Amino acid sequence: MANRVFILNLRLKWLAASALLVFAVIQANAQQPIDFVPARQIREHSLPSGYPARPSLPVASSVPIEPLGFSPPGPFYLGEQNSMASLDFIDDDRLLFTFRVPGLIHRQLKTGETPAEDERQIRAVVIKLPEGTVESDAFWPVHDRERYLWMLKDGRFLLRDQNNLFEGDAQLQLKPLLKFPGLLLMVELDPSQQFLVSNSLEPEQAQANAGAADSSSATSAGVTIGQTPGDPTQQDQQKQQNYVVRILRSQTGQVMLVSRSRATVHLPISPEGYLENLPGRGDQWMLNLHYYSGGSHLLGNVESFCQPNDVFISASVILATGCDHSGATRLVAITTAGKTLWDDLVPSTAVRPVMQVSSDGKLLAQETIALSHSVIENAPLGVDDIKGQMVRVFNAATGEVVFESPLSPVLDAGGNVAVSPSGRRLALLNAGAIQVFALPAQAEKTGNSAGH
Repeated sequence: MANRVFILNLRLKWLAASALLVFAVIQANAQQPIDFVPARQIREHSLPSGYPARPSLPVASSVPIEPLGFSPPGPFYLGEQNSMASLDFIDDDRLLFTFRVPGLIHRQLKTGETPAEDERQIRAVVIKLPEGTVESDAFWPVHDRERYLWMLKDGRFLLRDQNNLFEGDAQLQLKPLLKFPGLLLMVELDPSQQFLVSNSLEPEQAQANAGAADSSSATSAGVTIGQTPGDPTQQDQQKQQNYVVRILRSQTGQVMLVSRSRATVHLPISPEGYLENLPGRGDQWMLNLHYYSGGSHLLGNVESFCQPNDVFISASVILATGCDHSGATRLVAITTAGKTLWDDLVPSTAVRPVMQVSSDGKLLAQETIALSHSVIENAPLGVDDIKGQMVRVFNAATGEVVFESPLSPVLDAGGNVAVSPSGRRLALLNAGAIQVFALPAQAEKTGNSAGH
C-alpha cells in the first residue's frame, strides 16, 4: 500500500524539523551540558487516551460546506501534510474559510501568459454567523502546497505566494506587503504581531548583497516593501540557491536579523527576543531567551527525549512540545520568568500535533491524528490504522481540557480549527459542516495553577 508508511513518515518529519530548531542555523556554538535543578516538582498529567465519539459541547450553529464548493481531499493526500484549507475568525461574528478548489478552475490569463504546472486555485469566503451567509468571496492562485494564510488582528491576514507576501482585509482585498529575492517558504509571527520570521530560498548573489549592507534596512537586506508582485527571474532561478532566515518588523519590513541556513528553521520569537534550546544532562533541555537589545537569559528546563519544538503562546508564556522515551508527545507550559505552569503527556496513540493559539494567548487548540494503537518504532502504519483526527482545547494557564471533538475530514496539516478573538467561540470543520460552539466562561480564566 502506497500509504503504508504514512504515520512513520509524519513522525520522522516532525522529529527532523525539531532537530533543526531555532538557533543552530544562526550560530553554531559548542555548548557544554548544563545542570539545572528545578525549584519545585511539577505534577504531571496524562491526557485521556480515548478518541471522542462526538463534540463535548452542543453545536450552537452549523454551516454546510458542500454548497460553498468544498470537497474533502482523498486518502491519497494523507501523510503529505499539504495545506488544503484554513479556518479563521475575522471577528466573533465572521469566519474566513479558504480551501483548495478541485477540478479545472483557472484564472483569466494575461496575454502571452501560460498557467504554471504547480498552480492551484484557492477559494476564500467570508461567512456571517450564525446565518451562514457569504459576505465576500474570491479566488487566489497559489503555487505550492504549503501553508499560505496567517490571520492577523483586526480582521486582516497575510497571504503567501511564491516570493510575495500580501496583506488582506475582511473584504478579501489584497495589497502587496513584502517581496523577497527568492521563493518565500515559511512565515511565523510573534504573539504581539510586531515581528515576523521568514524563511526563503534565494540566489547566492542576493544573499551576498544583503550581507554586505546594513541589515537595519529592509532594502539592503534584499526585501522590498509594498511592490507590485513579480516572480523570481529565470536567471535567478538558475543560480545556486540557499535558505535565508530573517526577523523583520511586520509593519515596516525593517530587517533585524539575516542568516543563512541549510534548511527552513522554526524560530520562536516574542516581542523581546528569540528562543533557543540548549542540551542539558540526560533528557533535560534548557530554554535560552536571546534579547533583541543584547544578552540572553536561561528561563528553565524541559524534560524531553527529543529536542523540544517551542512556540510563544503569549509574550510571557512558552509551550514546549517534546516527547518521552516511548515517542508520546509531552506538552510543557513555562513562563519567561522560569515558572512551569503545567506538564501534560499526550497518549502515544496520538501523532503529528498541530497547535493553534487564540489571539489573547488564553486558549490552545491541539489537533492530532488518532491511531487505533500505540505507535510502534519502525513498524509500517497505513490508513487502516488511523481512527481519524481530533482536537482538544486547553486553558493555556492550567492545561485544563475545556473541549474535545473529532474532526472530519482529516487534514494532517491542520487548518480546520479556529478560536474567536474573545475566546468565547470555537469553529471546526466536522461532519460536512463548519460547526460553531460556545465555549464555557471557565476557559477564559488565567489562573495560577501549577498542575492539575
